[in-house]
Amino acid sequence: MKLPTVFALLGLSLFGLTGCVTDDGTGAMAQATTRTRQAANDRAPWVIQTPFGIMYGQTQRETVQYSSREAPGTIIVDTPNRYLYYVLGHDQAMRYSIAVGGEGYDWAGTSTISNKREWPDWTPTPGELKRFPNLPKHMAGGEDNPLGARALYLGATLYRIHGTNEPWKLGTAVSSGCIRLSNEDIVDLYNRSKIGAKVIVRR
Repeated sequence: MKLPTVFALLGLSLFGLTGCVTDDGTGAMAQATTRTRQAANDRAPWVIQTPFGIMYGQTQRETVQYSSREAPGTIIVDTPNRYLYYVLGHDQAMRYSIAVGGEGYDWAGTSTISNKREWPDWTPTPGELKRFPNLPKHMAGGEDNPLGARALYLGATLYRIHGTNEPWKLGTAVSSGCIRLSNEDIVDLYNRSKIGAKVIVRR
């Protein structure tokens, strides 16, 4: 069952600052609640800008029926539908909502988990620095880091499966090719995943 989780974020910048939502009596919270109910049965992500920050809906991870010949522990990324599946076996998988590569940055292929890191550092690629010259050349891991709480590195590539400090973008195609999950979900996937596990990205 898809249940939206509502968050609010204040002081938003490239790296985001978390905050709280309160109702000042203007009715903004009531409007957001109505929108939340409407989104409960809708796969598409939604975002509302309010005087208090950004509110958004997020599809919760869940165990689903999923037929696959792949071994348990395999990760399968369904790029078009914005889902990642962790194969559990017995025709079941854990399903996570993800953000994927934007137009021109999506990709497909098979790799393996070559490394795992908690609160990873981030060094933008030369291509990212060219497109976004204001990015820092290096950023230490932490809550403000765009890679989020955990990262799974894919083979010898520059691609990763990682968390995000912009969870309202889940369900969209916005990254430079990496696969993003909410910080809660990447911690769950990180704890399940093993180095050497197969990762299949489909588009």
